[in-house]
Amino acid sequence: MDIPYLAYAALTGLLVLLLFPFFRIYARITGRYRDHLNERLGAVPPHVLERLAGSPRIWVHAVSLGEVKVAAAVIPAIREKLPGCAVILSTTTPHGRDLARKTFGNAVPVIYSPVDVVPIVRRALRSIRPHMLVFLETEIWPAWIREAHRMGISTAFVNGRISLQSFDTYRRFAWFFRKALCLVELFSMISEDDAARIRAMGADPARIQVSGNAKYDTLSTQTWPGAELDMRKRLGIPPERSVILAGSTRDGEEGPLLDAYAEVLKRFPETLLVLAPRHIKRAPHIRALVEARGLPCRLRTGPIPSGKGHDRSVIVLDTFGELFNAYSIATVAFCGGSLAPLGGQNPLEPAVWGRPVLYGPHMDNFPDAKALLEAAGGGRAVEGPAELADAVIRLLAHPDERERMGKQARRAVLNHHGASEKHAEAIAEVWMGKENIE
Repeated sequence: MDIPYLAYAALTGLLVLLLFPFFRIYARITGRYRDHLNERLGAVPPHVLERLAGSPRIWVHAVSLGEVKVAAAVIPAIREKLPGCAVILSTTTPHGRDLARKTFGNAVPVIYSPVDVVPIVRRALRSIRPHMLVFLETEIWPAWIREAHRMGISTAFVNGRISLQSFDTYRRFAWFFRKALCLVELFSMISEDDAARIRAMGADPARIQVSGNAKYDTLSTQTWPGAELDMRKRLGIPPERSVILAGSTRDGEEGPLLDAYAEVLKRFPETLLVLAPRHIKRAPHIRALVEARGLPCRLRTGPIPSGKGHDRSVIVLDTFGELFNAYSIATVAFCGGSLAPLGGQNPLEPAVWGRPVLYGPHMDNFPDAKALLEAAGGGRAVEGPAELADAVIRLLAHPDERERMGKQARRAVLNHHGASEKHAEAIAEVWMGKENIE
């Protein structure tokens, strides 16, 4: 008898029973989560089930925006390896759902994922009746995994990644997660480090393989020639102005970035700074921080100043889904979440646009991408605002070096394709092995 899991199942079930009436009232008053609430409770719409013709039936789960981008590469690869299969995609967040629908259109039905409570998960699994359940990246949901196993459904982690922060958390509760991991049939991980971490957490070594990062496969297809002119027009930035674009910045980073920017302005006063916070609700706070330093500031959603004079405002990108295209306007790009020990952000997104990429010393969540760029000469770590300012000034002062670094960054991304095919091949092997046994 697995007492910890029984306690988990009882506690999550009790919490849903106790909190659901209040949640329903909250949803009705605020309008948040009201739509598709039944899907979160495991009820799959009949029109979705009608579209699941084919075999095997594969349920792919992508939490939010990043995982949906991986799904955009992995799902077509799965269909190539398993012609005639039926695929359904679930997301956790509304933004992930919106991107999934925009990405796949009518080609793949999209639903919200069920809450990890035994009766709810069981209800969803019985409705969809998948042959395989594929979790993108590494979302460990004990009830979902165990119920799938109980129903004879194969489970897999694909494009698996275990950050150092997540690893520390999981390791503290290894006694709980180990039994769920023992039920997973495939761990197709991004790197050797990720494979070592999932193995240390209790995964069967025989079920682990390293296949690379499928995000590499999606990036090159998302760039387009007119993006820079389009984004500059949207942001009101003339083509001749140099831009420092700091993407996915976190709390406490904007101050050091503004320190560096102040030094850059002494040498290159026409340079603009665009700040794209990881959490856009912080945009008003960032605007106040910028203005407190005597710099003009405007939000992306605000009006663009008119007139013949040059707008010197720092721009805060307070919209969802624009950061990737916004990197196209960067003369120099900086990846946030890296000046503080927060793990960093994906440096390959600006790299694929052919932009030189800078980041702080804390890139623990993207060691493979960091190593890839640095080996190619397309990325560089800086220790703090002074070193960041020096690096930016040097790149602005030496256009040839800047262009060469950007080209090397893009080439590094383009030369590392094929991970999605490896992940799909692993999924196909699990299915074929199961089919042969049956």
